[in-house]
Amino acid sequence: MESWPVPLPLLPEETALVGGAVRDALLNRLPARPDLDLVVRSGALELARQLKRRLGGSFIALDEARDIARLVLKGWTIDIARREGSSLEDDLWRRDYRLNAIALPLNPAGELVDPTGGLEDLAEGRLSAVREDNLCADPLRLLRGPRLLAQIPLTLDARTAEWIRSLRHRLKEAAPERILAEIQKLVAGPHADEALEQLNRLELMAPWAAHQTLPTLNDAALFTAEERQEALPLARLSGLISEQGLGQLRASRALQQRCRRLRHWLQAAGPQLEQLAEEDRLQLHLDLEPDLPALILQLNRAVQDTWLRRWRDTEDPLFHPRFPLSGKTLMEVLAIPAGPVVGTLLAHLRQEAAFGRIRGQEQALEEARRWWVLEREAL
Repeated sequence: MESWPVPLPLLPEETALVGGAVRDALLNRLPARPDLDLVVRSGALELARQLKRRLGGSFIALDEARDIARLVLKGWTIDIARREGSSLEDDLWRRDYRLNAIALPLNPAGELVDPTGGLEDLAEGRLSAVREDNLCADPLRLLRGPRLLAQIPLTLDARTAEWIRSLRHRLKEAAPERILAEIQKLVAGPHADEALEQLNRLELMAPWAAHQTLPTLNDAALFTAEERQEALPLARLSGLISEQGLGQLRASRALQQRCRRLRHWLQAAGPQLEQLAEEDRLQLHLDLEPDLPALILQLNRAVQDTWLRRWRDTEDPLFHPRFPLSGKTLMEVLAIPAGPVVGTLLAHLRQEAAFGRIRGQEQALEEARRWWVLEREAL
């Protein structure tokens, strides 16, 4: 507690820590700066304002009507909410899943409060909803279950699975941005393969589904841990949600474009990627350079090995295409006038370099001179 950003004496009586931080501490998976969820008897917004004035940081009113605020302080995120019901136990009975309905009283300090059986679920590796009505109260909770399965090795309780599947049509009532945020957490989870299978069985993604085969952790066996963490979430997301679905879920333009390009090159070339015409092959690498591992992990193992080794070589002129000369250099050395012709020549030199026909600036200048002579003759 000494490292916490808010001294405990500043918290009002009956304050309790609830939710993910308690759960993760019991699972020995608590990060250095976990997100903290505090419940107070009343006055959550005013408490957050007071703490901001005293400790600094940033104050955000998350829900004025329900008295919920956020304090961002020294790298910590602290959500403070007025408890629901007349007691802490009442509040916990209104939460989503039993392993999230465990509280630790802070002021005064006390024993864990677990009215719904969350400790038993943690001990048995089970994910159970508190009540069916609680899932209805916030339909995003339907998706939060599979997201938890992706982050923690749990088995979904059969009755809870029935509730989620029967209520799946309600998920569309949640804010699109919140749905997408949960999915992005899910596809990045260490147990995402199992969670995605569960997601399919529950039919939660039906309104937005792309219906494509999703890559698995096994497909990334040749990848480093860092490469897997970059490639798998994007590849899973682009195969899970259709282009129209990403738009409906209000994904950023950048994310939509990344998924669109990845799908395009997988569909356009399939297993024939290495037989593409030079212009197309170069365009593939220009389009996907930072995201190329998301495509590579969907190729066969032999091709993966070759492509990964080349992609890891930052000097590879095809897998990391660059202009061998600047436009300024071309204009100064060859007296080429500014205009579209410079861009055309730069693109030509980049392609020549990408396929190994020129190496280094000297050869690039020689090729540029040859090209410029022919260009002037054609004018």
